[in-house]
Amino acid sequence: MSVVATPSRGISDCKWNRSAGAHNKIHMRAVVTGGGGYCGYKLGCALANIGASVVLCDIHKPMWLIPNGVAWIQTDIRDYNAILAACEGADCVFHVASYGMSGTEQLHKEEIESVNINGTRFILNACKQQNIPRLIYTSSVNVVFGGLPIEDGDEESLQYFPIDKLVDHYSRTKSIAEQMILAANGSPLAGGGILHTCVLRPPGIYGPEEQRHLPRLAKIIERRLLSFKFGDPTVKMNWIHVENFVQAHILAAEALTPEKSYIASGQVYFIHDGEKSNLFEWLTPLFERLGCSKPWIRIPTSFVYASATFMEHLHSILRPFVDLPPLLTRNEVQNISVTHTFRIDKARTQLGYHPLKYDFADSVDHYIKSRPQPSNYYLFLNILLTLIVTLVLFFLSLRLDSLSALHFFKERRHGPA
Repeated sequence: MSVVATPSRGISDCKWNRSAGAHNKIHMRAVVTGGGGYCGYKLGCALANIGASVVLCDIHKPMWLIPNGVAWIQTDIRDYNAILAACEGADCVFHVASYGMSGTEQLHKEEIESVNINGTRFILNACKQQNIPRLIYTSSVNVVFGGLPIEDGDEESLQYFPIDKLVDHYSRTKSIAEQMILAANGSPLAGGGILHTCVLRPPGIYGPEEQRHLPRLAKIIERRLLSFKFGDPTVKMNWIHVENFVQAHILAAEALTPEKSYIASGQVYFIHDGEKSNLFEWLTPLFERLGCSKPWIRIPTSFVYASATFMEHLHSILRPFVDLPPLLTRNEVQNISVTHTFRIDKARTQLGYHPLKYDFADSVDHYIKSRPQPSNYYLFLNILLTLIVTLVLFFLSLRLDSLSALHFFKERRHGPA
């Protein structure tokens, strides 16, 4: 285990936007798991800016500058002794770390389970052993969404989607981990006192320098692999800007204190920007900045779902030799083609959450200006390889048994058993 509090490569704006919520200076030692990633890093910077001493725990070093008041400890979430040491003396833990959210990672089941379930178990045990009274868990809307429409769902009316009906291991493990966090609320600490926990459920996250969704979407669009669209044009979903994500987490930590009457203790909150949009319309600025036409060809969702099913099977067969990234997974097809929107009234009322308005186009502009430009030769090879793979998948998927498509519609017509 190593501790680093010196600048890293890259530059990122770490200033906390105080207009996103009134926060007085605080004095606490906060541990942020997944602190080497975009959201964890931004949260750590914001906490430091309001007076907290922050430890970022991650197996990878942040790619941005590490500011004063923030230290990075190289920590594997699957190593209990390392977690225990990193949490020593902490007042609050933000458990942001996870694995398997999108792309190829979604298909790495062993890694997903070891990080999302075992890692969460280690965090809970460390909090109890190190007498840490507050734990905020970053969950996902996918614990309640499994491909059936949800319009303005709330925390009280929505039940967990049956785990055996979820099509991806990430959502399954996040559901299990979330329930572990809530079950631990009220647990006694080793030195006396009580553990107070709460859960935040964000949708997809965006913002300047976001490294997961935007770069992947840009590559897919530039390779002309998103020249089609699918799903009903009225389908809506929510997104959350990283600054609103940060605001909600800091407010949740405050709501687990006696000053706030522990109002968030044992509670779950949906958080997002307060808006809903169709994915293909929301991506308009990205198509425009990349100089690509918006998709106008609409193909059946059943075909896309069947193709995603085939690509997942192909990935599992080829993984011992090559980690072939699927264009889309079944979970991603569901997220794009089925409405799932949520109310944030509870977060507004109990936490004082007030999301600020952000424009996705600003994040796109930042990405376009800062991304490295590939050579023409590399770009040509990349496009050629992608085209070949796509054509092979297309023709093979035509031979896929129609049961995948029938299953897709059957699940959505009748719902989970």
